[in-house]
Amino acid sequence: MPQLRVASYNVHSLRDDRRALTEVVRALDPDVLVVQEAPRGLRWRTRCAGLARDFGLVYAAGGLPSLGNLILVSYRVRVRDTWALRYPLTPGRHMRGAAFARCVVGRTPFVVVGTHLATDSAERPGQARTLAKALADVDVPLVLGADLNEEPNGACRGLLVENLADVAGEDGTPTYPVHAPGRRIDALLVDPAIEVRGYRVADTPAAHRASDHFPIVAELGLPD
Repeated sequence: MPQLRVASYNVHSLRDDRRALTEVVRALDPDVLVVQEAPRGLRWRTRCAGLARDFGLVYAAGGLPSLGNLILVSYRVRVRDTWALRYPLTPGRHMRGAAFARCVVGRTPFVVVGTHLATDSAERPGQARTLAKALADVDVPLVLGADLNEEPNGACRGLLVENLADVAGEDGTPTYPVHAPGRRIDALLVDPAIEVRGYRVADTPAAHRASDHFPIVAELGLPD
C-alpha cells in the first residue's frame, strides 16, 4: 500500500510573507500540494512555476484554467493527465472552478482535485453539486483538497462526503483565520478505499506569517 503525503493550503493570493510561505511548505515536504488562491491572472504560468520552484515541487495542473486552484507534486509522483472544471457564473460574483490531475505513484493510480467554493451560502450548493457530479465520473481512488468556506456540518460538505471521507475525522482543529482560529473550513476528502494514517493542521510560527489559513496535511495509504 503506497504511502502519500498530501497537503492543502489556501495561500491568500500570495499577499503575505512569501519567505514564510516557502518555509511552511518545505517543512511539510508533501508528495502532493493542493493550493487555493494561486496565480490566475497576468503571467500566471511563470508565477505558478516560480511558486513550485520555491516549494521544491513541480507544476501538475491548474492556475488560470481552474481559476486559481493549483496542484503541485514531488518528483515521486507522475502526472498522466490534467483537466479543469469551471462552475456556472453567478452574475456579480467571483468565477470559480476546480483542477484535476490523474497521477501515479509506483504503480498505483489516483486522481487529485483542488477547489475553492464560494463565500456566498446561496452560491455554494450549486458549485458543490457540479463538483460532486464530476467526482462521480472518476474511476480511481480520489483525493480532494479544498477550501469549502463552510464548517464540517455544512450542507455542501455533507453532499461531498456522501462518497468521500473527511481525513480529519473527529479532529476539530480550526484552520482559519490564523490570527484567531475559529473555523475548520479547509478539508481533505478521500475515497473510502484510501487509508488515513495521520492528519494535522500545521500551526507553526511561520504559518502565522504565511497566509490567513493554516495548511492541512494527511498521511495516506493508497490501495494496491
